[in-house]
Amino acid sequence: MLQTPQRTALSGPALIRLLARLADVDVPESRQSLSDRLSQWFGWTDAIALSSALNGNPPAVAVAAGARAFGSAEEADYLRARSSLAKAITGDSVFAVARRHGSMHASSQSVPTEPAADYAVFRQRYLAIQQSMETGIGNLRGRLRAMLAARTPNMARLAVVDAVMERALSERERSLLAGVPALLAGHFERLRAAEQAALAAAEAASETASDAAAPTPGAWLNLFRQDMQSVLLAELEIRLQPVEGLLAALRSS
Repeated sequence: MLQTPQRTALSGPALIRLLARLADVDVPESRQSLSDRLSQWFGWTDAIALSSALNGNPPAVAVAAGARAFGSAEEADYLRARSSLAKAITGDSVFAVARRHGSMHASSQSVPTEPAADYAVFRQRYLAIQQSMETGIGNLRGRLRAMLAARTPNMARLAVVDAVMERALSERERSLLAGVPALLAGHFERLRAAEQAALAAAEAASETASDAAAPTPGAWLNLFRQDMQSVLLAELEIRLQPVEGLLAALRSS
């Protein structure tokens, strides 16, 4: 049975811990505070904009007549968007686990050849889902921010801060998350190589022990599909955090 390497447990988001395990690397805990790390991502114009949003007078709030208050409709909108994105990941045919029946034995006559798997297909699908997440969550974030800006001066200030943070960090976030498929490429190749070695060893053993069992051909690919799904779902959780923060502010206002 194929197993991924075990590494020292890390704290932090599930996405980071999962990638560290799948990429087969030890990642040291950062000694920098969150504020110090964020400051490295801000340009001087971003810093000025954030300082102005935090230290300036709260924006004036003008609530339009008939403006809809936050309530169950917005909660349902969030849950619907979250569910739709999660289903796009778990229901994607590229990540569907192939069903196999019966037992396989290691011999050149009885072991079927697994069709060649092309990682480019997985990479392109991962990037497409990332784009869907970015667009869908960005639109939802903008709608919630507009509602927040129409509540109170302090809530309007928070909406401005969120807009500044999104503008300042979006490019960096996009760049970092775009590197995830490259990390998974190594995992893809390691799993494939491990199964090939196991099959070869089982076939060699079958020459002296006819009942020697071999790994099921293609099991590595099913494991990879499951791992890629897990990474995408963990990334979805990361991307939704700003939205959940806006929702929490709206519930409390």
